[in-house]
Amino acid sequence: MGLDAAAVLLQWATGGLAFLWLTTRRREVGLGYGWMMRSTFGLMALGAFWVAQLTERSWGRDIASLGVFVASAVALVVSVLCRRAGVAGQRGRAQRSSARVAAMTGIDREAQTFDGTAREFPPLLDLIAPAVGIVGLLSAAGGLGGSPLTAALRLVVGAAFLGAVSDAMLLGHWYLVQPGLARAPLREMVRWTMYTWPAELLVLLLPVGMVSVLNGDINDGYGGLLGWFWAACVVGTIVLEGVTWAALKERQYAAVMAATGLLYLAILTAFGMDLVARAVLR
Repeated sequence: MGLDAAAVLLQWATGGLAFLWLTTRRREVGLGYGWMMRSTFGLMALGAFWVAQLTERSWGRDIASLGVFVASAVALVVSVLCRRAGVAGQRGRAQRSSARVAAMTGIDREAQTFDGTAREFPPLLDLIAPAVGIVGLLSAAGGLGGSPLTAALRLVVGAAFLGAVSDAMLLGHWYLVQPGLARAPLREMVRWTMYTWPAELLVLLLPVGMVSVLNGDINDGYGGLLGWFWAACVVGTIVLEGVTWAALKERQYAAVMAATGLLYLAILTAFGMDLVARAVLR
């Protein structure tokens, strides 16, 4: 068994930043969400470079890790400089909310102010970091053993899978910071977790894949226990994603928090699905 920790960190950072763009392009979620995500995943990419220096270096992967960190840092700085503009959807919602309060109570509430003439953050900047990350993942595939094509597919699809489920959970928490935010961004993220699950399952079944672990052709070192643990994670992940989707259909605001809690569990099973398989198959 073995696992390339630097590749895992780069994979996670790449997926997280890619799905950040999926959210920022909607122009609904506040700028603070992007600040949190770029800081988190940018530091994760920097961590991938640092871990590589302590373990096994791969210059293509390691340079890409630094590139992801720099690109996410640049996007973060630009977003902070554009903070006066906010985002279009947030500005409109704040104005409508203040108007409703004034109409119902006769009290003009002090609303959050934005500069409508200032330039908004361009969401396309959020695509640079994951693009660099994908190059690094493709570069790392050759050093993972087995078929380079299969390894590349597992890294890229795994990045999408882990990024989707992580971003969905973090976005669910953001609803505590930005009350009144529509559920559409969170529903979109949950849909993507469900879209990426079958792709992740498929690439992990490609030969030599998890079928060889389940039938005993590959010894996992634990009498087949890890293979069945992986199978439980596969089933558990899609079940949790389905229940999360059902929870978001409820009208109560608490449904968003329930969905977020379910996504916490989905992250655990999703990582079990990805990392256990790649550790055993290395």
